[in-house]
Amino acid sequence: MSEFSSGTLAFEGWPFDRELLPQPSFLVGGAVRDALLGRRVEHLDLDFVISQEAVATAREIARRYGAGFVILDADRQIARVVFERATLDFAEMEGDSLYEDIHRRDFTINAIAYNPFTEEFIDPLDGREDLQRRIIRMVSAANLEDDPLRLLRGYRQSAQLGFTISPETLLTIRKLAPLLTGVAVERVRSELGYLLNAPGGMSWIERAWEDGLLVRWFLIAGDRFTVARNIDTAAAMLTENWSELGSELSAWVR
Repeated sequence: MSEFSSGTLAFEGWPFDRELLPQPSFLVGGAVRDALLGRRVEHLDLDFVISQEAVATAREIARRYGAGFVILDADRQIARVVFERATLDFAEMEGDSLYEDIHRRDFTINAIAYNPFTEEFIDPLDGREDLQRRIIRMVSAANLEDDPLRLLRGYRQSAQLGFTISPETLLTIRKLAPLLTGVAVERVRSELGYLLNAPGGMSWIERAWEDGLLVRWFLIAGDRFTVARNIDTAAAMLTENWSELGSELSAWVR
């Protein structure tokens, strides 16, 4: 597993000077996970947690570079800065310390922090080990219950990364599945969109339905999932063999 991916943890590739970050500041979430996996990205999505003044920090960075700026949650001090090829989210730590913030996250692979000044990882929940094992493991059942959309997100990240949901996490998801009906339809629709765009996404949607997550939206899905999955497979095969197929068709036409 690669320790770094250029353009994500490598601050030289960031669209702003890291010295504008207050200390302590930490990079968390998907950017750290993807860098450790060696995944390459075209658009940077960087999530920072800082001890204080998150909105003020974001506003100053946006002002310095003429980037877009929006406050996502004034009460929780969450703001976003938008560059042409990068999106930066800033939030104040949840709780009194970074460790408390980490323990409030969804899955261990998303609960790894990186200090851009010392270039050290903070990983109290062994998220890097789960990355190596290619496992989606919850931080706690309470964290999934706090935001039930995280239940569906587990399937999406499994599809995107080619990971397996751990048995304990899967049992918890099935138990908490009815809670997803209380989540805004727009949020669920967005998550399903991400899932459909992931490799083998239709199969994962079927698994989520079988586990009781999507009963409200797909009451009589059954055989329709089989049809959709076959279409998904056929589309993937066409994509993989498109160059060869195109050459054969061109020769036949001539």
